[in-house]
Amino acid sequence: MNDLVPDVVDVVLPKGKLQVNYAVAGAVQEGNELTPTQVKDQPEVTWEAEQGQLYTLLMVDPDAPNRTDPKWREILHWAVINIPGNKLNSGHSLAEYIGSGPPEGSGLHRYVFLLYRQGQKLDDSQHIDKRTREGRLSFSARQFAEKHGLGQPIAGSFYQAQYDDYVPILHKSLSG
Repeated sequence: MNDLVPDVVDVVLPKGKLQVNYAVAGAVQEGNELTPTQVKDQPEVTWEAEQGQLYTLLMVDPDAPNRTDPKWREILHWAVINIPGNKLNSGHSLAEYIGSGPPEGSGLHRYVFLLYRQGQKLDDSQHIDKRTREGRLSFSARQFAEKHGLGQPIAGSFYQAQYDDYVPILHKSLSG
């Protein structure tokens, strides 16, 4: 998780507290390389939740358009708030899941999952459809957490991906 400081988070996150599993690719394991084809469908995400606690889950790409010139840092790939316990499907989806879509020749991108403990229910009616780019570019997990009083993430994980033949299909499906 050291690979994420200071680009995405300010502190090293505890390992192993957030489990992310893709049906095709299997488990996300601290920077393992997966392909856009393997991660095109929403993963299963689990964690040890406290009874009655609400959580927020974010997924971002801090390396857009590439690691050496991340002028669009970060791209929001997924955001779910007000998750009761670890019942992800019962939370409010701010941004529907979209898989990895790094441009051809841009090298490896990091795809980062961040879990926050909420102090209270968040009031945000925003919704970004999985078919749009609008609202996803130049997102900041730090600013989002600050705006909503979330503090530092309590857990996280990430994988890396680079261009494959699925990327043009994904990009064609997105508008805005």
